Amino acid sequence: MNQTMPKTVAIVLAGGCGSRLLPLTAHEAKPALDFAGGTRIIDFVLSNLLNSGIHHIYVLAQYKPQSLIEHVRLHWQPVLGRYGGSVQVVLPDLECAFGEFLGTADAVHKTLPLCTRDAPDLLAVFAADHVYRMDVGQMVLAHQRTGADISVATMPVPLEEATGFGIVEIDAKKRIQAFQEKPTYPHSMPGRPGLACVSMGNYLFDPGVLKTLLAEAASRGETDFGKHLLPRATTTHRVCAYDFSDNCVTGTLPHEEPHYWRDVGTIAAYRAAQQDATGRAPKFNLDNALWPIGGRAPKKSVGATVAARVPS
Repeated sequence: MNQTMPKTVAIVLAGGCGSRLLPLTAHEAKPALDFAGGTRIIDFVLSNLLNSGIHHIYVLAQYKPQSLIEHVRLHWQPVLGRYGGSVQVVLPDLECAFGEFLGTADAVHKTLPLCTRDAPDLLAVFAADHVYRMDVGQMVLAHQRTGADISVATMPVPLEEATGFGIVEIDAKKRIQAFQEKPTYPHSMPGRPGLACVSMGNYLFDPGVLKTLLAEAASRGETDFGKHLLPRATTTHRVCAYDFSDNCVTGTLPHEEPHYWRDVGTIAAYRAAQQDATGRAPKFNLDNALWPIGGRAPKKSVGATVAARVPS
């Protein structure tokens, strides 16, 4: 990890009910669902943050959180603690006095004083329900290089597959001009007519910028990042796309799909992703020892491998 990595605190959004995954989510939150090999869905984002040297994490939960709380307590708090870090599950009725979370932006607004009490240089606001590997440090360096107030992780997706995603419209310098929410006819990327630029739901913010934008959104009754806050921010701040296909994670094998990323929001997508992680030559190898996925036994293998990569 680059020694100039700014002090970064992560906020993981894990509060949604996952209604498209019913009946699997009838009794627990989507991020807590089991995945192939005994992993849970939330383990992917937590592993990416840990492996990237981000050791202070707040998980914002709401819907049926008990199994998620127990999983984080048993499998993640000891690992983060070994690096002087922490991971805390934050519930609306226990950690703040503002009632339930009404959306992603509302959840962060209500818990921001808690999440920024250590005065971070940068805030990473990441989704809890995607399957992927990502070196967040590379996104941070791109954020610094572009001088962005906000960076949005994006993925090029064929136009015919992009209608179920949030789409960002970018210029030739990857500055975001507008957002489209699950459009029937997605706009293509500059110079890449067959591809749309899909938001992965992972964001980097200057803390002061985020505080201001959240307060403005709350004053309008706006509650969501993708629908409300970010589209407005493109008109007032420098919002840049970070292309996930530029992200390189060590240990990826030749037979794997480069830059594998799946939003497992439906039963079909959830099952397909599990199939991608199994077999002799999986598209996504769960056993990459150089970028391990934590949350499953043997737990000590995660800390031992990461310890060699992360500076003290």
